[in-house]
Amino acid sequence: MSFGRPGGLADTFKVLPPQRGSFPLDHDGDCKTFMLSYMKCLKANKSDSGECRLEARGYLQCRMDHGLMDQDDMQNLGLGDVGGDKGPAVAASTTQTGGAAASSDPAGTASKSADKTSRI
Repeated sequence: MSFGRPGGLADTFKVLPPQRGSFPLDHDGDCKTFMLSYMKCLKANKSDSGECRLEARGYLQCRMDHGLMDQDDMQNLGLGDVGGDKGPAVAASTTQTGGAAASSDPAGTASKSADKTSRI
């Protein structure tokens, strides 16, 4: 019996599971660098998530790669128009190791922008 509300509502109220299934926690820290990169971006952009879509894409891709969420197309997640790389953490590691990103940037501006984001 519930006081203050009409009777019979208990029969109509049903709990539904999330539309996209479970979203387990990252206990092993597999995607921690992507998460921190996204959080730093949010802080730098005054919580404007639109400015951090590349970092969000990298974080979600990492979660999919490590089995922390079901594989899905980025278009379905609203990030289909965002660049195809896996975020700034991978880009920064490629420039430090002399990968393709370093060779395609002769002026070295990619490493300077990576340094800026690491200080934020």
